[in-house]
Amino acid sequence: MTSETQPKPKTQPSPETQPSKGTIRVLQLYPKEMNIYGDWGNALVLQQRIKWHGYTPELLEYNVGDEFPEDIDIVVGGGGQDSGQLVIQDDLQAQAPHLRRMADDGAPMLVICGLYQLFGKFFKTSTGPVIPGIGILDIETHGTDERLIGNVIMKSTEFGDILGYENHSGQTTLGPGVEPLGTVTKGAGNNSKDGHEGARYNNVVASYLHGSLLPKNPAIADFLIRTAAERKFGSFVPGAPDDDYARLAREHAARRPR
Repeated sequence: MTSETQPKPKTQPSPETQPSKGTIRVLQLYPKEMNIYGDWGNALVLQQRIKWHGYTPELLEYNVGDEFPEDIDIVVGGGGQDSGQLVIQDDLQAQAPHLRRMADDGAPMLVICGLYQLFGKFFKTSTGPVIPGIGILDIETHGTDERLIGNVIMKSTEFGDILGYENHSGQTTLGPGVEPLGTVTKGAGNNSKDGHEGARYNNVVASYLHGSLLPKNPAIADFLIRTAAERKFGSFVPGAPDDDYARLAREHAARRPR
């Protein structure tokens, strides 16, 4: 398939006609405030790929003041402006013990940009106020006048090439309690100095990459789904996802200038 060829629809059994292997519950954190640059798309990708793998997805959301759902299998969270982070900060602190227990217990999570920052120790804004984080990730973020913006490609030993789009003025430094998600080959990443992007702790994947991230990086989506299924059911039986559009998107994204 060339980059100019549109993928042809595949004929495969509809997941709806097959017995479900079980239900996987996906929770998006604060989609009203933390859903900039289409981060809601990450939850939609998980929903579709869970179906393709033969499981039943249940897509939930949690916003400020809601009752936190029980028995969540995957947590996803997106980015937002500083104002959005200020809106959610008190509520996020109230949910911090529960989220920390989940992360320490190995629950798969994907947090992007603003929630990546707030899963760390703190985010010190460029104007001075400090927004405390919830300490799941051993990271610190400082707001700057330098904006890191553009297309990104990074190398990950776990997921291969990861492609996305960054747009952030907060610069994040990793502590010894986390590993970088990958090494940048195009773009800036966590900051303008060390060449790393994102962070990994247990089954938490954190990144600055929007786009949304998962449509172009199905390996990360399948990691979250596989981990959730193994934790809940004891094993993961993969299905037959259609990755043609993801491959085409990756081809186009890799050719784009910074």
